[in-house]
Amino acid sequence: MLLHNLKYDLLSGLRTKDVILWLILFPIALGTMFKVAFGGIYEKTTKFSAIPVAVVTEEENSAFRSTVESIENSDEPFIAAKFTDEKTALKMLSDEKVKGIIYCGEKLSMTVSKEGYEQTILRSFLDSYRIRESIIKDAFMTSPQKAQEVVKALTEEVSSCKEIPLTHGNTDNFVQYFYNLIAMVAMYGSITGLHITMQNQANMSQLGARISCSPASKSKRLLSCLTASFILQSICMTICVTYLQFFLRINLGARLPLIYLSSIAGGCVGVSIGFMIGSIGRLSENFKVGLSMSVSMLSCFFSGLMVMNIKEKMMKIPFFNALNPSTIISDSLYCLNIYSDYRRFTVKIVTMLAMTAFFTAVGLIFTRRKSYASL
Repeated sequence: MLLHNLKYDLLSGLRTKDVILWLILFPIALGTMFKVAFGGIYEKTTKFSAIPVAVVTEEENSAFRSTVESIENSDEPFIAAKFTDEKTALKMLSDEKVKGIIYCGEKLSMTVSKEGYEQTILRSFLDSYRIRESIIKDAFMTSPQKAQEVVKALTEEVSSCKEIPLTHGNTDNFVQYFYNLIAMVAMYGSITGLHITMQNQANMSQLGARISCSPASKSKRLLSCLTASFILQSICMTICVTYLQFFLRINLGARLPLIYLSSIAGGCVGVSIGFMIGSIGRLSENFKVGLSMSVSMLSCFFSGLMVMNIKEKMMKIPFFNALNPSTIISDSLYCLNIYSDYRRFTVKIVTMLAMTAFFTAVGLIFTRRKSYASL
């Protein structure tokens, strides 16, 4: 009987237009707009890339050419040189295809069209090269027997610091909007939670009246509905994450299985919130739908869906972020992306499971206590 009810509860949920609109189509549309709006900002404004520069050879300088080529062949080159003539170099500079022109003659010189941090890096590189070149020439003139040691010492990169990356995850700040988008889809799971109460309360629908009159166990009926809603919401969360990761090419992080797990757990929180709201009182269906959507949107707003830094501002209120479902869901995804350990992520997952259990228990208590004088 339970499996029979589960089958038809799933079919009923799939036929609900609100589910298709708010849990599948709307996130796809919003995610696409986010991609268009934020897709290239990080690469253009924050992420460092090789600086394009034109090199005009007035006199052959094999040492300088070898130095530039070795930099370009390194793992993380900071310049991308184009050896060309002066006319072509000036055209590239005016078209902003290069950041500067290096003239390689008797002395090294550089021409730029404007000032910026990239031009400063190029100047620092040339100054460093000139100093080393001068030291090597002096060494050959004053002490030829020690010249090779000087050359070796200057060409070796000496550093007293070891580079340790803070994270191996995606450092693009704008990925936070996509984490909050996933949290929004999870919170919109309250729609399916409301659907449970609508079809089980006699004062809400004719179907609810028929169910209340039937001899079937109410506990089994609610269990079937909840299970179907959790399954349906899990499918919607999977579609959302898959679309963002594989179709829009958003780098959500390297731990994709756990990202799916966290999203599904967040979806269960949304369903349980809707189930609790729908079970309280004898308010109209429209009022409960409006209340559910308002709670979801406010939760998403304070997690940073509309304003990125709002979450930091809400930290002034004790325990606010720790109790906001959308913040917990988005933070669980953020922890997977940034931190190498699982301590913070585990706390978020346990919190979501506890919220699901609490809201579901409250909903069951209020739903089972409902009785009707007449149907």
